[in-house]
Amino acid sequence: MKIHPLWEAYPELKSELEATVNLMENNITIRNKDIEKTIIELIHSGGKLLRPAYTILFSKFGSKPDSEKIQAVAAALEILHMATLIHDDVVDDSPLRRGTPTIQAKYRKDVAVYAGDYLFTVCFKLLSKYSSSIESIQIDTRGMERILMGELDQMHLRYNQKITMRQYLTQISGKTAQLFALSCFSGALEGGSTEKFARSCYYIGSHIGMAFQIMDDILDYSQSAEIFGKPVLEDVRQGVYSAPLIFALRKNPKAFAPYLSKKADMTNEDIQTVHQLVVTLGGVSQAQELAEKYTRKALKGIDKLPDIPEKEQISEITKSLLGRHL
Repeated sequence: MKIHPLWEAYPELKSELEATVNLMENNITIRNKDIEKTIIELIHSGGKLLRPAYTILFSKFGSKPDSEKIQAVAAALEILHMATLIHDDVVDDSPLRRGTPTIQAKYRKDVAVYAGDYLFTVCFKLLSKYSSSIESIQIDTRGMERILMGELDQMHLRYNQKITMRQYLTQISGKTAQLFALSCFSGALEGGSTEKFARSCYYIGSHIGMAFQIMDDILDYSQSAEIFGKPVLEDVRQGVYSAPLIFALRKNPKAFAPYLSKKADMTNEDIQTVHQLVVTLGGVSQAQELAEKYTRKALKGIDKLPDIPEKEQISEITKSLLGRHL
C-alpha cells in the first residue's frame, strides 16, 4: 500500500495510517464493482491523510488509546471527508480530483450523488460500531451538520461580489475546519482524555483547518493545474470566491466587475486577468498573513499540550502546512 511520503519520518504513525486505509477499503462494498473500484481508487489517490493522522496523534494523550477503535474513528472521518469531496465535484461540475477523473465525470452526476450518500452511511456504520458513547456520536453528527451548513453557505454566496471576509471565514469554518476539529476532538476523547481536554483539542484542530483551507485557496493562485490536481481558478468561474480574491475585491471592486459579472461565461483570458489583479492588489500576500495568523493560534494551543513524543509530531506536521504543495 502506498502512503504519502510525508509519513516516512513517522514509522509508527505510518503503520497506523496504513491500517486505517485498509479499514476504509474493507468497508466499501457496492454491487456495482466499477463504482466500488472508483471509490477505492479515490481512497488511494494520493491524499495526505492529515485528518486521520491528527485523530491518531491526539488519541495518544488519553489514558487508554485503543488502536482498533481509534483507527475506525479516523477511517469514519476520512470517509466523511471523501463524501464531501464527491458532492463538491458534483456541485462544481469538476472533471478532476487529485489529477484523476471524478466519479461524476465518469458515471454521471446522479451516480456520484448516491456514491457520496453511500459513504455517509459507511461513516455512521463505523462510528456506531466503535464510538465509546452515544454522546460522542452526537458530537460527530453535530459536526457533520456544520460541515453541510458550510456547503450550503458556499452555494448561497456564489457570484456574490460583495462577499465579506466574515462570511468567507464562517463558510470555511464549517466546511473545512470542522473536519479537522472533529478529528482532533474525537481522537482525544476516544483515546480516554477528558471532555475538557478534548474540547481544547477541538479548537486546535479548527485553527489548523482554517490555515489549511486558506493555504489551499492561495495555491489556487500559485500552482499549475498539473501540480494542483484540479483546474486552476475554476472556483472563480463557478462563483466561489476565496480569501485572495476577497482581499483584492475590497481594494478595487470596479476592476473586477467586468470579468466577474460574466459568471460561468468567463473566458480563460478573463480568468488570467482576474488572477493578475489579485496578485497585483496584494490579495495573495494578505491571505498568506491570514493563514499564518491561524497557524500561530494552532501552534500556541499545541505548545500547551502535555509533553509526550506525539506533541512534537503534531507541531512539526502543523508547521509544514504553510509550506505545503499538493
